[in-house]
Amino acid sequence: MVSIKGGRKRAMTTVVSTLTAGLALGAFALSGTADGATRSTEAVTAGRHVKPTIVLEHGAFADGSSWNGVITDLRADGYPVVAAANPLRGPASDAAALRTVLDHIKGPKIVVGHSYGGNVISEAATDDPEVKALVYVAAFLPAPGESALELTNKYPGSTLPDALDPVTYKQADGTTATDLYIQQDKFRHQFAADVPTGKAALMAAEQRPIAQAALEEKATTAAWKTKPSWDIITTQDLNIPAAVQRFMAKRAHAHTTEVAASHSVAVSHPHLVADVIERAARATVR
Repeated sequence: MVSIKGGRKRAMTTVVSTLTAGLALGAFALSGTADGATRSTEAVTAGRHVKPTIVLEHGAFADGSSWNGVITDLRADGYPVVAAANPLRGPASDAAALRTVLDHIKGPKIVVGHSYGGNVISEAATDDPEVKALVYVAAFLPAPGESALELTNKYPGSTLPDALDPVTYKQADGTTATDLYIQQDKFRHQFAADVPTGKAALMAAEQRPIAQAALEEKATTAAWKTKPSWDIITTQDLNIPAAVQRFMAKRAHAHTTEVAASHSVAVSHPHLVADVIERAARATVR
């Protein structure tokens, strides 16, 4: 286990970063595709080493923009990146949506999940030989038969229930369902305590709700049982207690990094998150 309390000092100079990114972009252009971000097989460095595509899956109360800082670092180092949109309706249906993204991307992939996104990648990556590693970021690693809600309550420490703002509505078939938000005035303390106030306020306004049923739905598969996994454990997390994160990481035999951060570690410590993702890529894609 590695314990890290701060960010990184990037060793790569601006010139090298620009050159690497330029090589990747040039390879994409030669492939003749409009969407180069999905053509990881052409993304190579001067040494002909394949760069896997990094697929990022956000969790509840967030959206793809929560990965912005991480994406910036990964692209600077020559990695193709896709931040998938998570419907936040339930692990099975959300995994099906993510699989459409994974199936569209050719070549090796590293799949990353934050929070509830961990439930989704654990199912979506099962039996996909092109997914070389999983990276969990303050995330759930459920075993079959477990739900996010069950895992959250396994050890004390989560204050999320008191911060929630439930919205119940009628569905097309006449049944009712409930979406969960975090109350905006409690969002920063609960979700992003180490994020600057102004940015946290934007995150609160832009948050996407998760279906309450999604947190209660049980996992059916666990890709971490057969794929190498990395896990960033956030010790100041008020959503998923650190004790819960450690339990799941140990069970999965994951390579762990602990950081004194809130649940929004990808926003507050993007360099650290990018470093762990790149570590997984280097270890599993040759």
